[in-house]
Amino acid sequence: MNKEELKLRTKQFALRTIKLVRSLPKDVPGKVLPNQLMRSATSVGANYRSACRGRSKAEWRAKLGISLEEVDESAFSLELIMEDGMLPLQRVEPLWKEADELCAIFYTALESARRPS
Repeated sequence: MNKEELKLRTKQFALRTIKLVRSLPKDVPGKVLPNQLMRSATSVGANYRSACRGRSKAEWRAKLGISLEEVDESAFSLELIMEDGMLPLQRVEPLWKEADELCAIFYTALESARRPS
């Protein structure tokens, strides 16, 4: 997967999250989790784009690390939504799987960058 494909994939993750958040209940947990999830899910792509424009390898790693943290936080919020039963599992699980895959991609990229050349 190249840089442009990953930019698109992270944007699609944010857009899919927006759609999911719109369908959450409006009770107390349904008000708190959407805010956290929206912030973290939209931050994934924003920080990845920023990483792609990094001025140094250190800056690239730092921004990619933030993307990893944010997608992991998104996955955690999605797990809470699934385990609480706020939405049907089949509605949330595909997005959670995408978060998990993005975590793996960012983690692998960071590990590769840490290895000596």
